[in-house]
Amino acid sequence: MATYVADHILRRLRAWGVEHVFGYPGDGINGLLAAWGRAEDRPRFIQSRHEEMSAFQAVGYAKYSGRIGVCAATSGPGAIHLLNGLYDAKLDHVPVLAIVGQTHRSAMGGSYQQEVDLHTLFKDVASDFVETVTVPEQLPNVLDRAIRTAYARRAPTAIIVPGDVQELDYSPPTHDFKMVPSSLGAGSWTTVPSQESLERAAEILNAGDKVALLVGQGAAGARAEVQRMAELLGAGVAKALLGKDALSDELPYVTGSIGLLGTRPSYELMRDCDTLLTIGSSFPYAQYLPEYGRARAVQIDIDPHMVGMRYPYEVNLVGDAKATLERLIPMIDPARGREWYDEVCAGVARWREVMTRRAELSADPINPEYVAHVLDPLLPDDAIISSDSGSAANWYARHLTLRDGMRSSLSGTLATMGCGVPYAIGAKFAHPDRPAIALVGDGAMQMNGLAELITAAKYKDDWEDPRLVVGVWNNRDLNQVTWELRAMGGEPSFLPSQELPDVPYAAFARSLGLTGIRVEKPEDVEAGWRAALEADGPAVVEFLTDPAVPPVPPHATWEQMEATAASILKGDADRGAMIKQGFKAKVQEFLPSTKPKGRK
Repeated sequence: MATYVADHILRRLRAWGVEHVFGYPGDGINGLLAAWGRAEDRPRFIQSRHEEMSAFQAVGYAKYSGRIGVCAATSGPGAIHLLNGLYDAKLDHVPVLAIVGQTHRSAMGGSYQQEVDLHTLFKDVASDFVETVTVPEQLPNVLDRAIRTAYARRAPTAIIVPGDVQELDYSPPTHDFKMVPSSLGAGSWTTVPSQESLERAAEILNAGDKVALLVGQGAAGARAEVQRMAELLGAGVAKALLGKDALSDELPYVTGSIGLLGTRPSYELMRDCDTLLTIGSSFPYAQYLPEYGRARAVQIDIDPHMVGMRYPYEVNLVGDAKATLERLIPMIDPARGREWYDEVCAGVARWREVMTRRAELSADPINPEYVAHVLDPLLPDDAIISSDSGSAANWYARHLTLRDGMRSSLSGTLATMGCGVPYAIGAKFAHPDRPAIALVGDGAMQMNGLAELITAAKYKDDWEDPRLVVGVWNNRDLNQVTWELRAMGGEPSFLPSQELPDVPYAAFARSLGLTGIRVEKPEDVEAGWRAALEADGPAVVEFLTDPAVPPVPPHATWEQMEATAASILKGDADRGAMIKQGFKAKVQEFLPSTKPKGRK
């Protein structure tokens, strides 16, 4: 039997260890689909409901496995649909390969159906590598470079294969002029800084009295070293959202997330420190970092293109986090006072008490913070958690205590809606023996999540651990933007843009043969989570939550919260009652460390 170009693409993917390709069919990749039939579905083709979901699933797969995520789409609209997920990969530095079809070479330039200039389309999102295969001999090098580049640059890459090329007989490159050979594998490698740079960094860290660490996803492979460094320095550790699973939240000096969705202890850690060590993070919001000139700073990052641009660091250590810390730790002087450490730990303990009180405040009908707060102790030790964008991400960031062994992520830099459920599906294919939990707002659920429940139903019997739990905060409001209008813009909610229809999420899940649970009262929240976590397959548990509970920024002052209250009264007469019902008293609970003394 002849081997076609499409057959060789799948053969080469298998040689690279690719086990799954997330995609959606179309005639622009008919040659590939036929090859999949001949290859007995190896690597396995995972069918989503939309190409954007295929890209998100590939991103989730890559984030939770550390292996390349691969997605495939047809020409024209299919390729276009991939873009949002690929930009998510680009901005969060995730290795993903997109394989897309194109109209036949003989039709190109003729305004043929579904003809799109794919090079122009992908030249930004796949800027590290995008290439079109026009002859069979070109294929192995193009595919190998796309995969090798995706791993090396931690970025999305793309190869474009016209439909007629897919069906050509495959012939390898020969030992001739203008033929480019190729080979498999990338090998293992480690980057470390110079000894001089390490010594300068150690000098700065040893001189600090109040040291803060900021860790991101780049620190995930250096958990033990980060912990040792923090303990030697007597430092507090704040985490960028992409690094939420990089270090256990059970450690007393871990202050939690940083930024608008962060915690008060992380805000105070950055406000009061005199030394900053950033490890594996490109956290972009400088207003949450120490004031310029207040703290000396050192950065560790594996990418030389990402160092030195978030803060005026004195030393930029370009290197792998684990290897760099292994060399830096012996240079750290452990003889230092513990006053700062004790202060940080006390702040963390106070914050946990505040979060418990906030979760237990009454709301109509359910406090959204209470939903996440109740889930926290119920999480399995091996849980894989995804959060969608929106106010649900606030509760994920602040209420979930990630323990060693848990994994979590979200769309950190693009902050796109609609990734929570496809991330979880990608996680299930990366780790079919572990439970996956997606935390999703009703806006994101309506955008993408409902359709991808069909994907979960299609593949539910393939997973060794059948649990895929989707928790939905149903408040009929695009809540994060609503609160941004109120708190940041000082404007009331604009209901035509913010109000959502009430969709029966649990009933929809049941219509697919999945478990569906609707929780309408606070006393049923724990039972709802338990039932979903004990289900023998994918489950949706929706909670009717109060859209008027604010995701208070960690730096919020009493005056800012009063302004927020005023904006509610200004534009939402139906919400004005919450002021009379004790909104100010609630705010006092939200902000115990900023409330002016004697304020009623």
